[in-house]
Amino acid sequence: MAEVHQMELGMELVPRERKQTISKLMQYYLYDFTRYLEIDVDQDGVYPAYPGLESFWSSGDNKFAYLFKVDEHIAGFALVERLLRNPEGQFYMTEFFVMQKYRRSGVGTWAAHKLFDMYPGDWKVSQVRANTPARNFWHKVIGDYTKGAVQERFNPPQGNPSQYFNTLNINRINI
Repeated sequence: MAEVHQMELGMELVPRERKQTISKLMQYYLYDFTRYLEIDVDQDGVYPAYPGLESFWSSGDNKFAYLFKVDEHIAGFALVERLLRNPEGQFYMTEFFVMQKYRRSGVGTWAAHKLFDMYPGDWKVSQVRANTPARNFWHKVIGDYTKGAVQERFNPPQGNPSQYFNTLNINRINI
């Protein structure tokens, strides 16, 4: 596996005319989720469309779709929402996906920390309870970012965990 310092990392906000890129990557994301949720492909071998994906290009300035890149190759994506008048926080990591090839290379940590830096304030990040790898990833990433200043709560009815934290006033050293 390559190490982060040897890779050229990039992140870009996905414009409307490239929204199909996220839609296509969502197929791999949903495939990963078949381990934890009941999701099946249709008769054409395609997973269902992600509900509300179009809103990331039609909701004004409240939803953001980002691609992560490694050496100009797509490595994953994130969907971030700005929550309005929500007691759960100001920002929500709606979805976060790193392609298998780039997992455990530091790309996900880099991308998450960059997004936290870009949107300072109160955050919420959730996982499917059975998705232990994602839970472990977020505990480490958020714990490192906040130096442990994070609260976890389990949301009914499925009991999925969410981490709540604030990215303001965090003394970080950018490498």
